[in-house]
Amino acid sequence: MSDLYQHGLIATIHKFNTSNLENLEKNLMNFCELYPIALVLPALKRDFFSPANEGIIRTLKEVKFIKEVIYSIGDFHSVEEFKEAKEKVKEIKNTKVTFLWTDGRRILNLFDILHDNGLTIGMPGKGLSAWIAYGYVLSKARFSSIVLHDCDVVTYDREFLARLCLPVTIPHFDYEFCKGFYGRFRDRIYGRVCRLFIFPLVQALLSTLGPQHFLLYLYSFRYPLAGEFAMSTRLAQTIRIPSDWGLEVGTLAEVFRKCTTNVVCQIELCDRYDHKHQDLSPDDKEKGLNKMSIDIARSIFTTLATFGVNIESRLKAIRASYLRNAQDMIKKYDSDSFANDLFFDRHQEEMAVETFCGGLKYASDVFLNDPLGVPQIPNWSRVNAAIPDFSEKLIEAVKLDNEEAGK
Repeated sequence: MSDLYQHGLIATIHKFNTSNLENLEKNLMNFCELYPIALVLPALKRDFFSPANEGIIRTLKEVKFIKEVIYSIGDFHSVEEFKEAKEKVKEIKNTKVTFLWTDGRRILNLFDILHDNGLTIGMPGKGLSAWIAYGYVLSKARFSSIVLHDCDVVTYDREFLARLCLPVTIPHFDYEFCKGFYGRFRDRIYGRVCRLFIFPLVQALLSTLGPQHFLLYLYSFRYPLAGEFAMSTRLAQTIRIPSDWGLEVGTLAEVFRKCTTNVVCQIELCDRYDHKHQDLSPDDKEKGLNKMSIDIARSIFTTLATFGVNIESRLKAIRASYLRNAQDMIKKYDSDSFANDLFFDRHQEEMAVETFCGGLKYASDVFLNDPLGVPQIPNWSRVNAAIPDFSEKLIEAVKLDNEEAGK
């Protein structure tokens, strides 16, 4: 059973294991016609053809409250691979399934149009896949909310999806943005970047810079790196997002800029969550959790700078405070693991902290050299202002791609 703790600046919706799945889905069905939901699933080829996504597809076969599923697929290099993907979902009958092929020539042509009009969209990745899917949903002008999650969720079920949709669909909740959270463990506790990097880093920033409102907001999230969230299409129209590993934190920063905190919430999705696990990659700053921590730190530093916070002279103190906080966290999770009969490798935890500390120094140096950071993908309001017929071009490209793959 969950705790009852309401902490920080945003509402926390707990999971008490008293809810009835039938009632959850009935409530969503009551409103999904008036407030249609689009489900966006960004996926590389290896994720789409994984056992985890097969489980997601089996679940979606039984779901009726989603009006359209949009798979935004990357790393597909031929029409044959695209056709194979469409074949995988043909048994989903209750919901329309659309594929947005980010490597297809039609979408690549649209990316060229964006570049020709001075709109920077960054490198291929989850951020770009999610962003172009938002554009497709917004172009159809019939949806009330967008729900997004990854395709590598092993512990996926109908309640997981229903709970994620609930806060932005049921009118009396009146939330514009909802972030999922959960416990990440199996035989051990996972989530190293959250546990051993973000939490102690935000603590260090708070102790060094004082109670900045954005930091208090960020510290309110139980799992800020969760890949599951839902938002209104009104909000999706206006937010900019990073194209790198700073996507999750960057999205939270954009929500902070656009919304008051009383329309932001987090919801507990399940008792235990499992998905694929990234390598630490301590010797390579361009891979794995090492790169993730660097991109996240840069995103946080840049966001603070945009709010007028001067952190340049305090970066050394921030790193020292982070290291001490992270080392203290290791002891806490050691106790947590022991009390719950979970495996705990203290050496690996220490290695993770050392890697993150090195990444933090690298991110600090990069930030000092370029405080603006990685350019964000422009919001869809700007795209439509720059290229008034872009939405029609996008809908047509997606339609033709799906028709071609369906032959």
